This record gives sequence, C-alpha cells and structure tokens, in this order.
Amino acid sequence: MIDYIKHNNSILAIIIRNNYSNDNIEFFTPGDFSQQLGYMKRPKGYSIEPHVHNIVERKVNLTQEVLYIKRGKIRVDFYNGERNYIESYILKTGDVILLASGGHGFKMLEESEIIEVKQGPYSEQLDKVRFDSVNDNNVKLKP
Repeated sequence: MIDYIKHNNSILAIIIRNNYSNDNIEFFTPGDFSQQLGYMKRPKGYSIEPHVHNIVERKVNLTQEVLYIKRGKIRVDFYNGERNYIESYILKTGDVILLASGGHGFKMLEESEIIEVKQGPYSEQLDKVRFDSVNDNNVKLKP
C-alpha cells in the first residue's frame, strides 16, 4: 500500500508500507523531486548491468529525506510550510517514508531504529528551523 500525504495540492510525504509488493519496477515521486523513491522486484537470476553515474550538476533548494523504519513504531506528525499542524500517521517496522515538503515531527511509540537518507552536505544551522510540536491531545491520527 502507498500513502500520499498532500496539503493544498502539494505532496508532503509518500509512505510505502512494509506489505507493498509489485511484480515490476515503479517510481512514486514526480521527476522533479530531488530524491527519487522507487520499488523494484526482480526474479532470481535477473541482472542489472554494471554502470556508473555521470556527474550532473543539480540545484537542490529543499532537503528531502527518506526514512526506513528498521524496527519499532513511530508517529509522524505533518505540518504545512507555515508550521501549522495538519495530521499524523503511524509508521511501523519495514515502512519507508519520503518527506518531501512542509514540516514534520516524530514521536517514538516503541523503541525504534531508523535509517535516514538525505542530500548533503548537511548544515544544522541552515537546513532546518525547529518549532513546537502538536500536543498529544490534539493529534488527528489517519489510518
């Protein structure tokens, strides 16, 4: 299953649930995203030809992150670009999420292990602005 979290026609995030399966290759992101998120299933013996990637200069204006939930249970809270809370989803072991735009915060519902991939180089002072999270009593949890 794939969840597209949108606000005002903008993709905030894409969640690939751990039970998602497809018999081919599929990309879930628009071509202009600075992170491309896809899935592929290939049979035993299938080969991907050796290759190198060309040096191509790209301009990245917004950090996008991919998180793989290796173990645990996490609530992800979504905010719009003005830092207003929108809604929350639960991520579980094996889920993958691309955080594309807007704001986000997390609450660990169980001890969790997360693998994160994002563009670099990273600058703590330039790349993010922290703000107060939604009160647990005001959380709007989506299925």
